[in-house]
Amino acid sequence: MKDFKSFQLFINSSPTKANMTMAGWLFLILTPLVLWLDSDLFLNDYGFNGRWLANGLTLVYFLWLFYVSGTELRKLIFTMVIISYIGELIFCSLLGMYHYRTVHIPLYVPLGHAIVYASGYIYANTGWALTNKTLLKKVFPLLFILIFLIPVLFFNDIFTLIFSVFFFLILRRKKYDPLYYFIAFCVIFIELLGTGFNCWKWVPETFGAIPAANPPMGAVFFYAGGDVIIAKLVSIWDGRKKTPAANSAG
Repeated sequence: MKDFKSFQLFINSSPTKANMTMAGWLFLILTPLVLWLDSDLFLNDYGFNGRWLANGLTLVYFLWLFYVSGTELRKLIFTMVIISYIGELIFCSLLGMYHYRTVHIPLYVPLGHAIVYASGYIYANTGWALTNKTLLKKVFPLLFILIFLIPVLFFNDIFTLIFSVFFFLILRRKKYDPLYYFIAFCVIFIELLGTGFNCWKWVPETFGAIPAANPPMGAVFFYAGGDVIIAKLVSIWDGRKKTPAANSAG
């Protein structure tokens, strides 16, 4: 275990600001491209399933992102891939809360979860975000209350009503760190695109009883909740009590 914790693959003490900035922009550019490649729209227009292209592009970007990331973020990315795949098996395959365009979970999904998660960290650690952290702590809660209320009021999204409460409970525990809001924005971005391209679809009633929009904004809770698990795992990995949310992307 000691050898694994010090494995050079996870060590990078000097990530560059230029690479982190590029990673932030590439997330915004590549996400719609990847989801378009896996869509029925692409299949109908070009006559073949573009999922293998979506998987390949995501894998290449994931490996590059891992390479340019600092030690802490490398560990988070690695851990997130494992946790997200387990989460897919539970929430999709077992509980049936949503389903993909085809029977199988695409390869780009667990890698994509890690990319979404890492992108939130990168945005939260930009100079602008750090400089305006106090202001963001005041603005973000109001903005997210509005984001949650719209689907609840207009689409009867009880799923979001329930899980938005849990989201804010986690945020309270984390002292409303803007990091979690940035991750949530990345989640909303990819959820709107993914459901818009029909790459996946949330069921109208979760567990056959809880009305949910497609997508439900309350899905951001599962990323915030996932951070609690990942933080604990990375702390055990490092043999220390330390929360990744308190660290920079490097």
